[in-house]
Amino acid sequence: MSQTASLYLYDKPFELERGGTLPQLEIAYHTYGEMNADKSNVVWVFHALTASSDALDWWPGLFDPDCAINPDKHFIVCANILGSTYGTTGPHSINPKTGKPYFSDFPMITIRDMVKAHQVLRDYLGIEKIAIGIGGSMGGFQTFEWAVEEPDTFDKLILVASAPKESPWRIGTHATQRLAIEADATWKDHSVNAGAKGVAASRAIGILSYRNHRIFEQTQSDTEEKVDDFKAESYIRYQGDKLVNRGFSGYMLWNLSKALDSHDVGRGRGGLIETLERLKTPILQIGISSDLLFAIEEQRTISDHLINVSYHEIHSKFGHDGFLTETKKINQLISEFI
Repeated sequence: MSQTASLYLYDKPFELERGGTLPQLEIAYHTYGEMNADKSNVVWVFHALTASSDALDWWPGLFDPDCAINPDKHFIVCANILGSTYGTTGPHSINPKTGKPYFSDFPMITIRDMVKAHQVLRDYLGIEKIAIGIGGSMGGFQTFEWAVEEPDTFDKLILVASAPKESPWRIGTHATQRLAIEADATWKDHSVNAGAKGVAASRAIGILSYRNHRIFEQTQSDTEEKVDDFKAESYIRYQGDKLVNRGFSGYMLWNLSKALDSHDVGRGRGGLIETLERLKTPILQIGISSDLLFAIEEQRTISDHLINVSYHEIHSKFGHDGFLTETKKINQLISEFI
C-alpha cells in the first residue's frame, strides 16, 4: 500500500468568511493508494474535531484491505482541517507577517473556510471529480457543505452521525465547553499551553456528550464500595489531560467550537430545507441509536428532506463515539451502498 504524509504551501492570501485574511496557507494531508488513470477512484475522508489527516490511524477498521473502501482499490485523501494542531495553518502556526505564532490573534473561522482549504488542496492534486466523500460528526459537516456548494463534485456521499446544520443542543454544549475554557485566565495567552486547565475541563464536558449513561455503567462502575476516587472521575480527568497533551490550547479549541456553531448549509442559499431538497447526489446516511449529540430523531428528520438517500440506523451502546467504534457495521452498509 502506498501511503504518503505531505504538506502543501498555498503561497497566496486566503480570505476567510468572517473577515480577515491569512497571508498564506499550509495544508497537512495524507494519501493512501494510487489514483487510477482516469482519476475515478478518489475517496475524500473528512475528519472530526480533534482528529488528524491520518485517517487510517483515527478511523481504524474502515479502510482495511477487506473493506469496501481500501487503498488497494481507491486513492484516499484526508486533509487536516484549518485551525487544527496537526499541521494545517492554525493558532500555533507562524504568522509570516510577524515571524511569531498567531496564538489568540488567529482569526475566527467557519466550516466553509475549512471546505475552501480542501478545495485548494483538491485543485493542487489535480482532482476534478471525487467518487466518494465520507465524514462523521464534524467531518460530515464539511462533507455536506462541499457537496452543497459544488453539487457536481461528488458521485456519492457517506454521512455518519452528522447533520447539515448545527443544532441548538450542540451549540449549547459548545457554549458550556467555552465557558470552561474562558474560566481559565490563561486561555488567550500567547503560549502553546494557554488555557490548559480550561481545555481539560472542556474536553471532560465533551466526553459526557460523546458517550452515555449505559456505556458509563458498563465501563466506569466501581467493583467495591467507595466514598471517593471513583473510576468515572479518573476516566474523565484522564481524557481532559490527554487532549491537552495532544497539543490543543484554549484559544484553538474555543475557535474550533465556534466554527462548529457556524455550520448551516442553508445560510445564504434559501434556507436549510430548500437547500437539502436540491441536493441530488446519492447519500448513505447513518444514525447511531444511542447518540446524544446527533439524536436519532434529528437523523430521521434530515433523511426526510434528502431526495436521494439510503438511511440506516446502527444500534450501538457507544453513543456518538459509535461512528468511530462500529466500523464493522458501517463497512457493511458502505459495501451495500457502493
